[in-house]
Amino acid sequence: MSDGHTDGTRTRSRLPATPSGLTGVAVASLVVVALAGFVQIRYGSYDMSWATAWDALTAPAVWGHPRVLLTLLLGEPLARALGLYANTDGLATPAVVVWTLRMPRVVAAVLVGANLAVSGAVFQALTRNELASPYVLGVSGGAGLAVLLTLVFFASASLLLPFAAAVGGTLAFLLVYAIAWKRGTSPVRLVLAGVVVATVFQSLQTGLFFFLGDSAAVKTALAWITGSLTGVEWAGVRLALVPTLLVLPACALAARHLDVLLLGEDTARSLGMAVERVRFALAALAILAAATGVAVAGLVGFVGLVVPHAVRTLVGSDSRRVVLGCVFAGPALVVVADVGARLALAPLQVPVGVLTGVIGGPYFLYLMRKHDDFSTL
Repeated sequence: MSDGHTDGTRTRSRLPATPSGLTGVAVASLVVVALAGFVQIRYGSYDMSWATAWDALTAPAVWGHPRVLLTLLLGEPLARALGLYANTDGLATPAVVVWTLRMPRVVAAVLVGANLAVSGAVFQALTRNELASPYVLGVSGGAGLAVLLTLVFFASASLLLPFAAAVGGTLAFLLVYAIAWKRGTSPVRLVLAGVVVATVFQSLQTGLFFFLGDSAAVKTALAWITGSLTGVEWAGVRLALVPTLLVLPACALAARHLDVLLLGEDTARSLGMAVERVRFALAALAILAAATGVAVAGLVGFVGLVVPHAVRTLVGSDSRRVVLGCVFAGPALVVVADVGARLALAPLQVPVGVLTGVIGGPYFLYLMRKHDDFSTL
């Protein structure tokens, strides 16, 4: 296996760091998010033309009055508490639909995509395995199980979901770490332990359905397991925004440590790095990022696998560029997938996790065919 890791490290070293590549990824992703987001705003049960959707999005009654915008974003109770409340009853119906129903879904997709993609990039570097992701390492499974337990036993406590996801993801990775520990850990043992823990947690999630008494609870649980942004409001965005603004910059700043770890544990130790401590701290950041995405949208699969690998092929192997690229490319994938999930079978809304799975599954097979075996990853 050590030979495999060496090969994987050499493979990455041949990938050049290209500033223009990162700029291209950022610009292209922003364009995709803007276009797909506008399509998301345009269509729905309340029909409006492109011009009406644009007028609602750029309404002077919203942008020209900061307190109105802050009241929409913060919610009435928080806006009142901060002395920023403004009455929004005077807004036209299209503006109300766009700003209270459709825009939160777009922003939530951006946050979910960024968090899951960055989490996957960090985990892939930590394990030196391009097939690693929050799912493979059991983090998403632990977070999802905690969210389902909260839905089953504390159905009305929606504010607890992000905290439950963070706790569940953390406990899952601690379990993975404990299983993988043998006078230290290694990337191979972490991945193998993660697969075991993820499988167990997925089985427990399935078992929870026997405790769901009505069809509404079953539908809610299914939405979390498959990953869905249906019905997301500004409250969900606010819960994800603070951890996103803290964790993603921290991941970007800590990315240089990932480059050192990619050189190999012996080399990292010779350079003075406390390998286990750094690996654990970086894993904690990746867990929080993954938990944030799970808390908002449930178990949206393949984002943490597909996006980091795609970005790495475009920007090179420098971890900071990969992390920054994921901040832009992750939202592009999730926003586009959510538009497809919402409109493909309208009025039926497909969970966004189904679409990311349809996209990610073939890409996973491509990765398998690209490499002779997993050890070269």
